[in-house]
Amino acid sequence: MNPALYLLHALSPIHCGTGHAIGGIDLPIARDKPTNIPLVPGSSLKGVLRAAAGGADYVAKVFGPDTDNASDHAGGVQFGDARLTFLPMRSVRGCFAWVTSPTMLRRLRRDAAEAGLTLPEVELPKSDGHCLTSGDANLAGGSKGSQTKKVVLEDFDFSASDSGELRSLADAIAQRLFGNDKTLRLHFDDRVVLVTDDVMSVLLRTGMEVIARNRIDPETGAVAKGALWTEEALPVESILVGLLRATPVAVGGAVPSPEELLDPVRELSKAPLQVGGNASIGRGLCRMEVL
Repeated sequence: MNPALYLLHALSPIHCGTGHAIGGIDLPIARDKPTNIPLVPGSSLKGVLRAAAGGADYVAKVFGPDTDNASDHAGGVQFGDARLTFLPMRSVRGCFAWVTSPTMLRRLRRDAAEAGLTLPEVELPKSDGHCLTSGDANLAGGSKGSQTKKVVLEDFDFSASDSGELRSLADAIAQRLFGNDKTLRLHFDDRVVLVTDDVMSVLLRTGMEVIARNRIDPETGAVAKGALWTEEALPVESILVGLLRATPVAVGGAVPSPEELLDPVRELSKAPLQVGGNASIGRGLCRMEVL
């Protein structure tokens, strides 16, 4: 196996649903069961990339044979789920922040280590009412002459402290996600906030986009009976992280190298992708970066 880390950056709200509801939202998004962290299933991503590849000669060895020949061999690339790592939240100052938590960062560092990347350790917030910022004064404010900085996200206010380690981690991600675009890198570097896991558990319930949908009866001009529902979606600017694994298998007598398998995925990911439902109304657009 040859793991590679990949990043997804939402360019529009993403709805990868579960097909059933157990709460007040009719069509919720997919989430990890133990942590409630939203995700984009690896199977969705694999299907999107396979469709983008069309009839390329590498399709069978990278993604596996077609359904009629599925028993011949497996695909050479395994797509892990992309889990939310940085959640965009409205901020009273600085427009919005990318919020993360200790659990999310532990998973990020673990996946990065699997892919041979080392990310810096970050200190933890002191309490639920405290957060760490990546050092941007635009997110934090305070009364005149006060030594205490405040960050206000949605309806939650926190005392804030700058963290050089969080800044270093943010920059390591920004370099890989935004490449040579210094403006976007600085935009991300300045807006990362670390809160406790308890606070994040609340934000994961309240910070998703909930969209009311309906279908109009053409004869009456009113909502058709039973055709009013709500859909949950990951908000635009969400950043998710997952792993790819290349496991070469013999195809036609030849065994491709891990790089031969991952290079087509890198090439396909250069164009924006559409994952999940509601493609016709612009949902699910995202950028993918394979490191």
